[in-house]
Amino acid sequence: MDGTPETLISRLLRLISKPAFWLIVALLALITLPHYGEALPQPAFLTHATVNLGLTRHSFERILYLAPIVWAGFLFGWWGAFITSLAALICMLPRVAFISVAPLDAFFETGAVFVVGNVLAVSFDSLRRERERRAQLEATQQELRTSEERYRELFENAHDAIWLHDLDKNIVAANRACIALTGYEPEELYRLNANSLFPAESLAVIHGIEQGLLGGKAASSIAEIRLIRKDKSEAFVQLATSLVFNQGEVAAFQHIARDVTEQRRMQENLRFYLQQAIRAQEEERKRISRELHDSTIQSLVVLSRQLDTLTSGDKKLPADTPQRLEKLRQQTSNIMDEVRRLSQDLRPAALDRLGLLSVLEGLASDVAQYSGVKTKVNLVGTERRLPEEVALVLFRITQEALRNVWRHAEATEAEVTVEFEPKQTRVTVSDNGKGFDLPRAIGDLARDGKLGLAGMQERAQLLGGILKAQSEPGKGTRITVELPL
Repeated sequence: MDGTPETLISRLLRLISKPAFWLIVALLALITLPHYGEALPQPAFLTHATVNLGLTRHSFERILYLAPIVWAGFLFGWWGAFITSLAALICMLPRVAFISVAPLDAFFETGAVFVVGNVLAVSFDSLRRERERRAQLEATQQELRTSEERYRELFENAHDAIWLHDLDKNIVAANRACIALTGYEPEELYRLNANSLFPAESLAVIHGIEQGLLGGKAASSIAEIRLIRKDKSEAFVQLATSLVFNQGEVAAFQHIARDVTEQRRMQENLRFYLQQAIRAQEEERKRISRELHDSTIQSLVVLSRQLDTLTSGDKKLPADTPQRLEKLRQQTSNIMDEVRRLSQDLRPAALDRLGLLSVLEGLASDVAQYSGVKTKVNLVGTERRLPEEVALVLFRITQEALRNVWRHAEATEAEVTVEFEPKQTRVTVSDNGKGFDLPRAIGDLARDGKLGLAGMQERAQLLGGILKAQSEPGKGTRITVELPL
């Protein structure tokens, strides 16, 4: 506490300015006046009254000094009582020392007044503080009740399902949305163990989250899991979990679940539609490729042979006719090569017969031939036959990646690595080209004009795979796709 003279003077001035201070001073003066009746002039009726009451030893006045002491303690705290008791002591001591006929008794009475006054003042101050503490406690309890009522209202009326279960997985609270989501009545829910609401794989996810929270880890991102309703139907929910404490100890887990079943079904329907659309597209490509190979190319072959017969025949033709026919034959041969390449791009027939690796080696050879980019294929692991859809998606993504290499990357070398793992297949396409700046998220590829990469990602996601892109200006590009078996 600041004890500078200016502070003490300002506090003293504030004290003097209070009416209660002057009332206490007046009360001390009124008690002191009869206490010195023999030495101070006072009205005769007051002297006769004290004599008639038998108050000749002036003990009563000493007791009256307790009133201003206690009052000062009530108004100003223990320090006010202490100062007032000192003032009362100063008022009583002259009589004890110079006037009292029984100075020893007067001394003990004066000391008792000083001690008892301070004890009473401290006691009343403690009672006052206790009363204030209780009032504050009641106000806090009222705020807690109000807060609890608001939380209960939010809890009950929340759109998302909310429930709490203790450390033994017993459900102890659930809101209306939880009842609607699970199909159980409240009394049924409170008899349930929370584990019975989830299949094994969802329980493993929830257990991992709860153990992480107990271990002090921050809450992770929202997990999407399956929930089993009372009628045994399944719902997909996005689950957020937090700890509930009681006196500093973990008492329960709070789960907030948002029902995303309809959204999940819409996504699955959209995914199914896209799969069917891509399958239909691939079938149409296969048909066109077959027709090009079986019809168009064969017709061009026949035309080429006829032109060859004409140029090598014995019939006399104009001098420039053989050169012109040879030129037509060469153009026909070039058209056949283009049609073969187009047929190969539409649907490589070898993919069904020879497998992914052989087709990718042929694709790398073609890229090197018509683009000048040195391209090689590496194998990691043991080659195995892949499902048709998986092989086709990996081929299309590799095809698009290599097309980007020779069209945009300005690369001189490219490398395709195929890795066969027990549970997935990985294909990586890398180049030494100029690279580019990637967006923050692969989902922004289409918005940034990277339609080829966006198409690769969509194809990978349709089969539950992932696509990763790494690139920096001047450091080339690396595209990796992983598809589960």
